[in-house]
Amino acid sequence: MPDVLVGIALGSNMGNRRAELDAGICFLRVLATNHEVRESPRIETAPVNCPPGSPPFLNSIAELEIDSVMYPPLNLFGCLEEFEIERGRCPLREVNSPRPLDLDIIYYGVEKFDQMGLIIPHPRAHARRFVLEPLSHLRPDLVLPGQTKTVKELLAALG
Repeated sequence: MPDVLVGIALGSNMGNRRAELDAGICFLRVLATNHEVRESPRIETAPVNCPPGSPPFLNSIAELEIDSVMYPPLNLFGCLEEFEIERGRCPLREVNSPRPLDLDIIYYGVEKFDQMGLIIPHPRAHARRFVLEPLSHLRPDLVLPGQTKTVKELLAALG
């Protein structure tokens, strides 16, 4: 089975944020080929492009190996979205509204993917501190597909 290394951003700004991220990590362990998930330190961040009054986020990055035959990008995306909804995320909502759990695919091996609204690597990952800072703890020398700088260099460039 061809395994692929995947990076998932986790975020929560509703309810018990720590418990929501814990639940997200447990769910990712179920998807992981070897049930191992590496998680970055968790950081608190101000909401970006969210409605006024949105509470701060707790963010981290998880890295895991998955079976790419069982979980090609769109299947993985569907699984993550279903779990977000199980955790209380409203499927019909205002863009960037507060949510118990947000799971975004940041990278999927070295693949570039753009189908049915899913773009990998995440199109704004290279410019978001709440992605780059935790990711720099796991993979500082990673070059995201389509980028020329490492995660550490992208983070430094944000100032």
